[in-house]
Amino acid sequence: MFKIFRKELDWNGTPLVMETGKVARQADGAVMVSLGETTVLCTAVAAHSPKPGQDFFPLTVNYQEKAFAAGKIPGGFFKREGRPSENETLVSRLIDRPIRPLFPSSFKCETQVICTVLAHDMENNPDIAAMIGASAALCLSGVPFFGPIAAARVGWIDGEYVLNPTVAQMDDTDLDLVLAGTLEGVLMVESEAQELSEEIMLGAVNFGHTAMKPVIDAIIELAESCAKEPRALPEEPPETAEIKAVIDGFDKQFTAAYKLADKSERQAALGEVRSAVKEKLGDAYDGVLVGSLIKGKEADIVRGSILKTGHRIDGRDTKTVRQIVAEAGFLPRAHGSALFTRGETQAMVVATLGTGQDEQIIDALVGESRSNFMLHYNFPPYSVGETGRVGFTGRREVGHGKLAWRAIKPMLPTAEDFPYTLRLVSEITESNGSSSMATVCGASLAMMDAGVPLQKPVAGIAMGLIKEGDRFAVLSDILGDEDHLGDMDFKVAGTQDGITSLQMDIKITGITEEIMQVALTQAKGGREHILGEMASALGEARTEMGEYAPKIETIKIAQDKIREVIGSGGKVIREIVETTGAKVDISDDGTIKVASSDAAVIQAAIEWINSIAAEPEVGVIYDGTVVKTMDFGAFVNFLGAKDGLVHISELQNGRTEKTTDICQEGDTVKVKVIGFDDRGKVKLSMKRVDQETGADLEAAAAAETAE
Repeated sequence: MFKIFRKELDWNGTPLVMETGKVARQADGAVMVSLGETTVLCTAVAAHSPKPGQDFFPLTVNYQEKAFAAGKIPGGFFKREGRPSENETLVSRLIDRPIRPLFPSSFKCETQVICTVLAHDMENNPDIAAMIGASAALCLSGVPFFGPIAAARVGWIDGEYVLNPTVAQMDDTDLDLVLAGTLEGVLMVESEAQELSEEIMLGAVNFGHTAMKPVIDAIIELAESCAKEPRALPEEPPETAEIKAVIDGFDKQFTAAYKLADKSERQAALGEVRSAVKEKLGDAYDGVLVGSLIKGKEADIVRGSILKTGHRIDGRDTKTVRQIVAEAGFLPRAHGSALFTRGETQAMVVATLGTGQDEQIIDALVGESRSNFMLHYNFPPYSVGETGRVGFTGRREVGHGKLAWRAIKPMLPTAEDFPYTLRLVSEITESNGSSSMATVCGASLAMMDAGVPLQKPVAGIAMGLIKEGDRFAVLSDILGDEDHLGDMDFKVAGTQDGITSLQMDIKITGITEEIMQVALTQAKGGREHILGEMASALGEARTEMGEYAPKIETIKIAQDKIREVIGSGGKVIREIVETTGAKVDISDDGTIKVASSDAAVIQAAIEWINSIAAEPEVGVIYDGTVVKTMDFGAFVNFLGAKDGLVHISELQNGRTEKTTDICQEGDTVKVKVIGFDDRGKVKLSMKRVDQETGADLEAAAAAETAE
């Protein structure tokens, strides 16, 4: 019944298996990929004709993790998988970015790639298997695809590169770098690093590219045995030459428009030229084709000018960074804020401090975890002078936010040094290229403004590429137009001493090591310049947190006292929180964090907790209340709910006839702990304490004798 094709190889000691012909046979291409015992089903389906008027390539990539893959039942009321998690969205982008440039520009048929995690062995991350499987499924489908690609993860552990580190090894690595590419070159890089040098990062890319070539060869061999007949590419419309001739007549107008440095002026001028071209062509030609050819003309003008003259759209040379204005403490009541402006790109970043109760709970296949650091990126439509939907977090927002998160995270203080939950929100208020790197710069300033003891400031810069044959130009701090019309988007973030995050996307079939070296070197100079501009606004973290930020005090109690502090059903801790107004977090090891913006509130809560959890110490004087009088003495309540006995002989110096001669129920007294009886009951004394001042009379007498 099944005609199964299988390819297996030993990939650095881990078996990699690709199988097709048994599952999902109605898809254009379907491959089951196993890396170790992690298994992902990858499918590819493409429509056979484009929708009328389609002027872009509608590619959708969906990566989905099934809870059963890890032997789990989903949480929540419905007990089934819901909307994509942040990780699913990020991996979907990870797969999309290297495969999208490998489809021919003339192919406009709706295409969907779905990668479903079926099993997770808790060792091998399924994202690498999914990327390999997506490439294999496309190669088998007959869809025009200039692949295959492969992917790999590279770690840096104890000064050595590690290929596809396991989930456990990821705890020890200073680098998490994922790359994808063809045999010819690298197409995509995504990474987080602990201040690593440009040389180590470039070495990691080369190491990963070399390591994944056997996988590409395996996909080719599999495709040779069972790939479907390739679909015919759409032929160039016969009227293309006529349209190009008309567009060429507007060459001077397009060139003049692209010499306008101001974005809005440039866009207005380009709109006028485009309208003039379309008016001259009339309605006789397909509007989608005309628009595509106009875009091609604009790309040729921009790219040619940069390669010939070295001058860019806004008049800069290839290495100059746009003018920067950085401001810290931008919002008066925020815990920390910054406004970072670079040319026509602007990010307003706000830092908010919280407690352990504000931590994000992450439910992943490998288990549940908590994160005390969040960074959320928002791209409102007004930032580019447009209207649009507000409130929906798209894949782009998730991806850009995660990139900035990776850049900042290596420089955060430890939870022990800074016991706060930190949320950063970046509102992009203007955009003309590299808003994610503006977010990194603004986030660094906002945290320092909030008093977060950041190890070092972090800055980011986006690099571009124009490549024609053997000629190329690497551009620092690219504009939006240079991103759209260029061949590379290469984002580098880091400190003065090294790289913390690197992201690269290539629109051509790959780039050489030489180009990457130039880009990294040029990015380092740009990053250092930006850090200098940031230092003029705020050079280091403020020594004190803002007036409105919560203060956190940490105390430690005995583990066997945790139950008493919490109380039956949480009754005691609720009373403490409601009465004082403080936030209280209790850990299993007895660590208690008390938070409030008011120091008096914190102190009140701590005293309450101590009164419950503290043990009486011999020789220490406490304030207490007489709760019962007996013939043999008085019972005094101190340290919260604790009682002790003041024997009648310890009420006063000299003989006491009746206890009530000295004290009555309800009296406030000062008592000294003098010991414990055989049953562990506390023995107290009043006569050894000055009831007026609280002075230790016994200690004073001993001091006098010594003199």
